Amino acid sequence: MSFAKLDAHLKKLEALSHAQSMLGVDEAVMMPDGGGEKRAEAMGSLAGLYHELASAPQVGEWLAAAEAEDLSSEQRTAIREQKRSYLNLTCLSSAFVEKQTQARIRSEQLWRQLRPEGDWTAFLPALENVIALAREEAALRADVLKLAPYDALIEQFDPGSRMAEITPVFAELKAVLTPFIPRALDAQAKRNAKHPPKPFAARFSIDRQKALGETMMKAVGFDFRHGRLDVSHHPFCGGVPTDVRMTTRYDESDFLSALMGVLHETGHGLYEQGLPKQWSHWSVGAARGMAVHESQSLFVEKQIGRNPAFWQWALPVVQQHLGPDALPGWSHADIMAHVHKVKPGLIRVDADEVTYPMHVILRYELEQDLIAGRMQPRHIPEAWDAKMMVYLGLSTKDNMKDGPMQDVHWPSGAFGYFPSYTLGALLAAQQADAIRRAHPAMDDDLRRGDVSAINAWRREHIWSKASSLSTPDLITAATGHPLSARPFIDHVMQRYGD
Repeated sequence: MSFAKLDAHLKKLEALSHAQSMLGVDEAVMMPDGGGEKRAEAMGSLAGLYHELASAPQVGEWLAAAEAEDLSSEQRTAIREQKRSYLNLTCLSSAFVEKQTQARIRSEQLWRQLRPEGDWTAFLPALENVIALAREEAALRADVLKLAPYDALIEQFDPGSRMAEITPVFAELKAVLTPFIPRALDAQAKRNAKHPPKPFAARFSIDRQKALGETMMKAVGFDFRHGRLDVSHHPFCGGVPTDVRMTTRYDESDFLSALMGVLHETGHGLYEQGLPKQWSHWSVGAARGMAVHESQSLFVEKQIGRNPAFWQWALPVVQQHLGPDALPGWSHADIMAHVHKVKPGLIRVDADEVTYPMHVILRYELEQDLIAGRMQPRHIPEAWDAKMMVYLGLSTKDNMKDGPMQDVHWPSGAFGYFPSYTLGALLAAQQADAIRRAHPAMDDDLRRGDVSAINAWRREHIWSKASSLSTPDLITAATGHPLSARPFIDHVMQRYGD
């Protein structure tokens, strides 16, 4: 039977993908600099081999033949999603994938070396190569998928999302947040006048921060039998569902930076660990795109990790782990002044809930111009600075490290990914609203550090569904209505307004 042949073939591809993932994690976390060149060659060759096997003509023949077989409804859903994946694979040749993978890895390796000094001039040639290949990829995919080039790239990260739907939502957010940010800052100033914030006076040792992070990971449901926490230049969640590899980076002057990063990546890890294991080698068993993935990470970071109810439980835990000199005599109000701090800043990953969407919208707009050829890579710094001034009143002039070199996404060729972050924030707020309707005791649970009911809802409505539904259908089925910016807008206004 063709379905059985597909099943066996996909198990082999899963094994190859597993190896690729672990090489990628090791390259980001542990590999010495001198191993970079050969690692790029190895990962490029494996990517080409995977693509060759996954896009082979017989796979298309098996998919077509399987549709005529006597299949269960689950199997038919699996075939439908595998056909979508196969079509996207066949847009590119194995030779192109190998070449592009090597270019991306070398670019990312160079970025790690040059970002600390913000050496844009030395980095630019590698980035130009990556962007040229991204444009070529976009054109190849657009021709097959019958999409606009940038939409064809978005499709790789968030199937079904299109500029036509994203742009109006982002325009609504800009229209609301642009006047709201000053209001939130004013409300914060009034609160601070009544209850002046305490500064972080202690140094927070990395060992204590790591122990705290792992305790929080366990508290929100992470299974350490199938994952671990490490350190990297840029926090990420990688590996495979049975061996989730997460990273963070530590700041000894601010434990919240690493802790919120850990909670964010744990949200990704929980999603991966919650996917249906019996379909792990099929596309239908994978996560449903990065917007949904980001909704899971942002749910843990924002809807749980910045919830005042959660901190009634968490503050004593933090004090226990960081030691008696860390936060002596701090009250709930003291810690919330930091957890809910609104401050426009240059760094996206450190941004607060109110200003974060503006970072993403900036990148979304620049990416469209880069892929369409309306802007050349050498002009990124000037365009970046101009938008930062308009959106957040900050300048990155002559500061490449905290400007266009701050993220790993462009060095690694991940064009089309950024919209998922803010779409994920909208979905996270929408899911929190749905959970509260189904489980009104959500905040009471968080006051006890109990996420069991919350995770049960997410497991039933999001994790177990994997890619069996399109993103719009998944969100409507889970929350009762299509994607909307309104729950997020209501959320930030209630949390940060007057």
